[in-house]
Amino acid sequence: MHGSRPFQGLRRAVPVALLLCALAVFPARVARSQQDRDRWQRPAEVIDALGITAGSRVADVGCGEGYFVLHLAQRVGTSGAVYAVDIDPKALAIARRKVERAGFSQVRLILGREDDPRLPEGELDAVLIVNAYHEMRKHDAMLQGVFRSLKPGGRLAIIDGAGEEHQDRSALMRRHRISRKLVREDAERNGFRFREERPGFDRPGRNARHFFFLIFEKPAEAVRKRVRPAERRVSSLTSTVNELTFNKIVMM
Repeated sequence: MHGSRPFQGLRRAVPVALLLCALAVFPARVARSQQDRDRWQRPAEVIDALGITAGSRVADVGCGEGYFVLHLAQRVGTSGAVYAVDIDPKALAIARRKVERAGFSQVRLILGREDDPRLPEGELDAVLIVNAYHEMRKHDAMLQGVFRSLKPGGRLAIIDGAGEEHQDRSALMRRHRISRKLVREDAERNGFRFREERPGFDRPGRNARHFFFLIFEKPAEAVRKRVRPAERRVSSLTSTVNELTFNKIVMM
């Protein structure tokens, strides 16, 4: 019996050693996955196309777990602001942890609604929607909210999985895709002007998909609606309540 004890100790040591090896390998795998995604999704090119620089105020609507949020925050710096919007509290909680780990105090997390991104009015230079527009059932209301949030001349980028141009919205939604035609019609109906199409992405691997990249702008002549003092006070109170509610849901 005494002779078996060294082997018992060895058996206990082996799982610990394996765990330490796994912990050492995991960060490398995460970094490699991030590099692979950067390679095909080209975040720097996307940000350049929107004219985002240090000090810009921008939003990522449908931000998910925060991939583009981190890239945007790095670009705008501490003199700018990034509004990270999603309707999924769990995804926002993950994005929050990433933002805190990176030390990006310029990021504001917003729990949006299906019909309202809850963005500040008339303050943003650019809004980015990546692989999320096709899920928006109340797309007109969302686009109106984005339109209100942009300064005149501000840009909207919609990047999404390309669907067949002849299919209707319901058929495309079942396949988690949207057509360029529908996106352009939606955006122009809600006041945006089409600016250009940039080279899209081709996601490799088992879930391969082609993504288009469309850029719109809020016309420079767009006139912002005047808000009477009483309405401004109510709006300010509502924003405060919403922020407190979000802090309770996600930020605790």
